[in-house]
Amino acid sequence: MQYGICNLSIVPLRLEASDSSEMVSQILYGDVFKIKDIRKSWCKIQLAFDKYEGWIDTKQYFKISKENYNTLREDKLKLSFDLIDCVVDKNQQLYSIPLGSQLNGLSLLEHTFDGKIIEGRKEKDNLIPTAFSYLNAPYLWGGKTPFGIDCSGFTQMVYKLNGYKLLRDASQQATQGEALSFIEESEPGDLAFFDNTEGNIIHVGIIMQDHHIIHAHGKVRIDRLDHSGIYNVDTKTHTHKLRVIKKVI
Repeated sequence: MQYGICNLSIVPLRLEASDSSEMVSQILYGDVFKIKDIRKSWCKIQLAFDKYEGWIDTKQYFKISKENYNTLREDKLKLSFDLIDCVVDKNQQLYSIPLGSQLNGLSLLEHTFDGKIIEGRKEKDNLIPTAFSYLNAPYLWGGKTPFGIDCSGFTQMVYKLNGYKLLRDASQQATQGEALSFIEESEPGDLAFFDNTEGNIIHVGIIMQDHHIIHAHGKVRIDRLDHSGIYNVDTKTHTHKLRVIKKVI
């Protein structure tokens, strides 16, 4: 088994070993992973944080030892906390990194960082202020940054920045936490999940005060939430059908 760390700002994680394949997620600077398969210029990886799998270009990561992988996997996460920042390599070259990049591997990569760091588990009431950091970010399938993000990438990153682990996809996140019977039982920071006509979970957002929700739909936006689902304040229609509310924290 081989191991790696992302040494670039954002690397696409693809469904298949091809540049034209669907981007299912992204790996951010500092993310560590196992390499499960190699095909010519592509490798299949499994991320340490959430066990998510996909294919990346072999030119877009830095090889590390199993010992370094285990150390970084077990360390308490240190994450960048500005919209965008930079690390500097030993040749004084700059690499931009987005909000939520992992900084535990700086010495391994021979990089330095002088920006704002967030680490440790925060109180639940810090989730909504963190979510506002992504407000108006454009929707991007597979995205995980303020420059493009999908619904479950948004919830995962908000929770990650506050010291909590969510799985990657909405359907996976729906398996976590305790189900609530009514919206009235929820509190800001709880997760609301929505399904399609086949009953599959396809969307997730973070509940706010006063029956509002912040979620990624076209962009990260705030809409009303009622027992039917999400009511879009611009189109004056319900856009998503409520399935379940989960309390993870």
